[in-house]
Amino acid sequence: MHAQESDPQVKDPVGGLWSYSGKASLLFNQAAFSQWASGGVNNVSLGFNVDYEIHYKENGWSWDTKSSGSYGLSYIEGDKFLKKTNDRLEINSLLGKEFSDTWSYSTILNFKSQIARGYRFRTDVEGEETRSLQTHFFSPAYLQFGVGLYWKKSADLWLNIAPFTQRISFVSRQFTQDLADDKAYFGVSKGDNHLFELGASVSGFYKFEALENVFIENRLALYTDYLGEPENIDFDYSLTATMKVNEYISTQLEVQLVYDDNAVQALQSREVFGVGVSLTL
Repeated sequence: MHAQESDPQVKDPVGGLWSYSGKASLLFNQAAFSQWASGGVNNVSLGFNVDYEIHYKENGWSWDTKSSGSYGLSYIEGDKFLKKTNDRLEINSLLGKEFSDTWSYSTILNFKSQIARGYRFRTDVEGEETRSLQTHFFSPAYLQFGVGLYWKKSADLWLNIAPFTQRISFVSRQFTQDLADDKAYFGVSKGDNHLFELGASVSGFYKFEALENVFIENRLALYTDYLGEPENIDFDYSLTATMKVNEYISTQLEVQLVYDDNAVQALQSREVFGVGVSLTL
């Protein structure tokens, strides 16, 4: 069969220009051992990622929205419970009005949470594996809204600076009702279900092709709270390297570094690598 190639950019009836793009991937890792002299544990892990973008531009106005979600589970032989390897839900939306070729006034909205429950795993005195609930969907969740300036060289390179940004952290009261008076859950005090912050934020994105069919995406988000301790700067940096084998098969490496003084007073890190099937949406 043969058909003409479709144009992803669609003109609407009043002359605006829309564009849509997305991708979904299923990553797989597996290891199996039988009478292996040097030892090893059978394990299987699956991860699912989906990203979708919507862009609109007309008369100097632009609206860029990207949603992304990822979830992964692993099974290790002998473990009592399945364990998460990845869990993230994020939406970024930016409205801009150009005043030069590369600069715009901007309003940015960001939402972050997770999809499933998160547990802390331990071993009891009898050697049995146990788990305790630590987080779940919308606990925590972060809603951030800011105004500022937006520099955009291309869809693959941009920077947004928002000196006036409010951030609200939402949690469930089930995690705060029994807290000690001097303790907090993701910055939220005993008996409360949210934390309001007012500060400044910087976010940026850079994507490039390092080698043939090897694409690197860099994302950075910084935030400081004027009302709290402005010297404690929260940051979230992620690097995603996609190595395309063919139209459907690719390998992907994702590294994420996070520092959030309200969550853990230490550097958090996450790394996921896998081979899988990738589809363009």
